Amino acid sequence: MSLKSSWKDECGVFGIWNHAEAARLTYLGLYAIQHRGQESAGIVSLENGVHHIHKELGLVADIFKESDLAPLKGSSAIGHVRYSTTGSNLIVNAQPLTSNLLSGPVAVAHNGNIINAAELRNVLQSEGSIFQGTNDTEILLHMLARNPSNNLRIALRDSLPRLEGAYSLVILAHDRLIAARDPLGFRPLVLGQIKTGNEVSYVVASETCAFDLIGADFIREIEPGEILDISAKEIISEKIVLKAPAKKKSAHCVFEHVYFARPDSVVFGRSVYGSRKKMGEQLALESAQEADVVIPVPDSGVPAAIGYSQKSGIPFEFGIIRNHYVGRTFIQPGQSVRDFGVKVKLNPQPEVLKGKKVIVIDDSLVRGTTSQKIINLIRQAGAKEVHLRIASPPTIGPCYYGVNTPQKSQLIASHQSIEDIRKFIGADTLAYLSEKGMWTAMQAGPETFCAACFNGDYPTSLNGVENKKSC
Repeated sequence: MSLKSSWKDECGVFGIWNHAEAARLTYLGLYAIQHRGQESAGIVSLENGVHHIHKELGLVADIFKESDLAPLKGSSAIGHVRYSTTGSNLIVNAQPLTSNLLSGPVAVAHNGNIINAAELRNVLQSEGSIFQGTNDTEILLHMLARNPSNNLRIALRDSLPRLEGAYSLVILAHDRLIAARDPLGFRPLVLGQIKTGNEVSYVVASETCAFDLIGADFIREIEPGEILDISAKEIISEKIVLKAPAKKKSAHCVFEHVYFARPDSVVFGRSVYGSRKKMGEQLALESAQEADVVIPVPDSGVPAAIGYSQKSGIPFEFGIIRNHYVGRTFIQPGQSVRDFGVKVKLNPQPEVLKGKKVIVIDDSLVRGTTSQKIINLIRQAGAKEVHLRIASPPTIGPCYYGVNTPQKSQLIASHQSIEDIRKFIGADTLAYLSEKGMWTAMQAGPETFCAACFNGDYPTSLNGVENKKSC
């Protein structure tokens, strides 16, 4: 990922049914999707109808040691990596969330954001529900607890239509694993399997890169609006029935392809790497520029920069090297060092940049402050000219569907012209990929994807959404 101080990854979910190494494979699966959330992680395993749980604040590799994984016994498990979209970064909000219902224990891991969460929470509290945390996922647990059915799938079928917004869920009960996805399919969720002799294990994850690490074969996506119930007896799939028709059939988040997903994943049936490379190619067609070298802002700008270079014929170089070993915190220098926060992570190469006309490719531009610092570093390294190209359209609106973005007023493109932004960041020229160009690269359009952050066309009602500060 590139250094987006304002775009925050959402969450990642993982689940596995019927495997002797369930908890360990869940650990590996979470490790593969760590980019989707770095605040907390957790695993719940199932052994003879009993749940075992371990979750903490921090990164997967720091949270789970051998002594932590050993007690997570059983042949099924779910896991979660989190960046807070609704609810602050407290251990009580770390997932999976667990509860004991009349039908037995249940654990829930959620990627997305319920936009009518405040309204539902108020109703449930007025009816006597007591909440432990501040995240929207806990609302679903209370709704399931109040449902008269002892059949978890039926309780979900009754409850999920009341949720508005985005949710990709994995749920572990005492006797089954359930995956569910909102009817518009905002966030990705995929189904895979592992065959070991005559045994078949089923795996659910946010991204296919998790399957690659554990040797699972991709089967298909969990369909938008699908509830998939996996138990020892059978596999049942059914659709969520909405009370009112949605504005569109699907609203896959296009920003998964622009920035969030790992480039080696297949998301919404498309290669993320391929999408980003095509966006770079289209950007070269739309905003040609005479230059000596094309460089990416690492890491998420790399595929687009390769595409731009190949289409334009201008050589590709790694003009900026990223330090991959910077932790979440580091000791600041005693004296003031200009642009230290960027320098500690990105280091320009003068031998590539000095005296050159440089095209810099980044995936998106949010506030503009990081781009300003990067351009300054490139100039300090001796670049003759710096031309910034953004492989997505201008970001003009916040996301309400599970991505932590700034408020509209903090999105520079929402209130400044491209020329004003160019002056602010200090580039010689600035150009974005057009929305039409993005759809050309994606080989799809707004009838399939949600691009509200680029065009303001939100696919759901925003009734009840308060001052947006998290997702």
